[in-house]
Formats: sequence, C-alpha cells, structure tokens
Amino acid sequence: MEMARGDDIQERLIHFAAGIIKVSNSLFSTPSGKHIAGQLLRSGTAPAAHYAEACNAESPGDFIHKLKIAVKELNESKVWLRILIAAEMRTQDQLGPLLDECEQLQRILNASIKTARKNAAQR
Repeated sequence: MEMARGDDIQERLIHFAAGIIKVSNSLFSTPSGKHIAGQLLRSGTAPAAHYAEACNAESPGDFIHKLKIAVKELNESKVWLRILIAAEMRTQDQLGPLLDECEQLQRILNASIKTARKNAAQR
C-alpha cells in the first residue's frame, strides 16, 4: 500500500467534511436532530482545517499538536455518527462508509504523529 501524500490526505479530509455536511443537513429539525447536526458539523469539518494548519506549523511540536487536535475531532465525529446509528436516526448502511473513512483518517494522522515524534527525537 502506498503512503498517502499530504495533498491526498487534505483532499480526503475535505471529502470527509463534505460527507458530514450532507449527513448534518439531512437530519430532521427535532431537538435531537439539531443538537447532533451542530455537534457533528463542528467536529466533522474541523479536521480538514486543523490539518491545513499543521501543514504550515511553526515547529515540529506545533505540527504534532495540530494533528492531535484533528485526531480528537475525528474521534468525536465517530462518536456522533455511532450515536445516530444507535438512536436509529440513520442506519449502519448509510453511515458505514463515513465511519470507515473516519477510522482510516485517524490511523493516517496517528501514523504521521508517530513519524513526526520520531523525527523530532532524532534531531
């Protein structure tokens, strides 16, 4: 498997955010739908912006910090997606691909953090 390049990761994060926006826009205007849509919008669109900031980080520590925030936002998104399934507001079939992409992005960013820590320790 070929390692994902920075531009590829950014594009995947943008497409993930677009998928989150579509899910959020499709939720009903009930109190729970509005609440989850808002939370999901915040957490699901933030990783793309945090990754873009990380790519322009001022130091290795800053790079790592921004990537860690992106991973945390992806984790929160995964929880909200799972809540939608558990509450039967959406099905596993509907959200499975988005959940899978979320987990893949988390693994990629965690690997980048690990590499950045290793490289910083070697300096």
